[in-house]
Amino acid sequence: HTTEVNEGPKWVKMQSITQENDLDAFLSTAALAETDFTAERLNVKVIQNDYQNPFLISEQEEITRIEKQEANVDKLSVPRRPHWEKSMTAEQVQRNERESFLNWRRDMATLEDEEGLLLTPFEKNLEVWRQLWRVIERSQLIVQIVDARNPMLFRSADLEKYVKEVDESKANLLLINKADFLTAKQRKAWADYFDAQGIKYTFFSAAIAAKTLQEEEEERQRQELEASLKAQQAKKDDEDEEDEDEEDEDKADAAEKAVDVEEEKKEDRTRVRTTTDLLDLLIEQTPVVKNENGEIEKMTIGLVGYPNVGKSSTINAIIGEKRVSVSSTPGKTKHFQTIHLNESLVLCDCPGLVFPTFSTTKADQVCNGVLPIDQLREHTGPCTLVAKRIPKAVLESTYGIRIRTVPIEDGGTGIPTSAEFCSTYAIARGYVRSSQGNPDEARAARYILKDYVNGKLLFCHPPPGI
Repeated sequence: HTTEVNEGPKWVKMQSITQENDLDAFLSTAALAETDFTAERLNVKVIQNDYQNPFLISEQEEITRIEKQEANVDKLSVPRRPHWEKSMTAEQVQRNERESFLNWRRDMATLEDEEGLLLTPFEKNLEVWRQLWRVIERSQLIVQIVDARNPMLFRSADLEKYVKEVDESKANLLLINKADFLTAKQRKAWADYFDAQGIKYTFFSAAIAAKTLQEEEEERQRQELEASLKAQQAKKDDEDEEDEDEEDEDKADAAEKAVDVEEEKKEDRTRVRTTTDLLDLLIEQTPVVKNENGEIEKMTIGLVGYPNVGKSSTINAIIGEKRVSVSSTPGKTKHFQTIHLNESLVLCDCPGLVFPTFSTTKADQVCNGVLPIDQLREHTGPCTLVAKRIPKAVLESTYGIRIRTVPIEDGGTGIPTSAEFCSTYAIARGYVRSSQGNPDEARAARYILKDYVNGKLLFCHPPPGI
């Protein structure tokens, strides 16, 4: 049996791979190294690594891991595309890319094995990384879109470094999406941190932008309907009165907008930008590039980020219509897409990429939406984390339930366990296992975790040092 794991249609090659068992990892590494293996015997035995359950750790162990991560943060990297020239054949280019990618994967494996650090299940498919390389090479401005609830987890500092390595004239921008989850005080804390670090950033909410777009469309339809009704009216007096009313409304709206603009100017760096403001900022931050004839080239803006941080929603808000597929399942966009906004501006959407970054537990990865909830096998860790972060009273009021916990005097902590929380939720919703009739805690956990990821159960991480 030879290791021809790359055979198949294009959609198979572009499947996102973030987790592999030992056999799959061995075969994919062998394929990258262009090594063939032929079985000589049939009594093959695959030995799985006996990892300690990473879902639950003590507070002291978590502190130790974080300190170790901070000491090794410079070792986190994204794979670089090897140097290539037009005179090289496609086979030579691909071979060099495979060798470079294989070396990078070995470096990441060494970081985990020798340093004992836990990394997120980062993207292990070379085809997906090739999409990122192409987006960076095409774009003058690279926009990293991150989740406002935990920006540092989703930001890749090494990606910003790589962009400058490709071309010093290229620029980086951090787009903090879902900023409506943050209060003004929280946005100011993050703004102070990013300013101190010299990071260019802006706050945005694709959800608010989409809602505004829908309201504007409804208002446009309403005005068209009113105009149609006016045309059918015979009395000119009524038309004049309506015109006067509309003028008064326009003046009131203009005064209200002027007040809003004045308030926004007071703290421009922390305000949540509108779609128009965001587009103006992107154009302003994009470096001007001229071709050999001295003509200004078309501006290309690349959007990069983890799955499910709102890249597609942000693009849809900018273009004003649903052109990019939106999904809550990580890995929806498979190839980079170019969207021409006008004659001088192009948006380049990169497939969702899970960059290698440190993590304390896999439960944290689930709660941050990095791992797909529907494929979750172990729910106790993530649900325990949710119960620790969200006060018991908030959980009970949100779901209309009463969670019975072990009293503190009897040895309890006052914080619901995963079993207490999920079983109470399952009973309230009528989720039971068909075979036994017991509460279906796994099904309850999926709904709870989706509510947490979607922001119904809201928890926001503070900036480092707070």
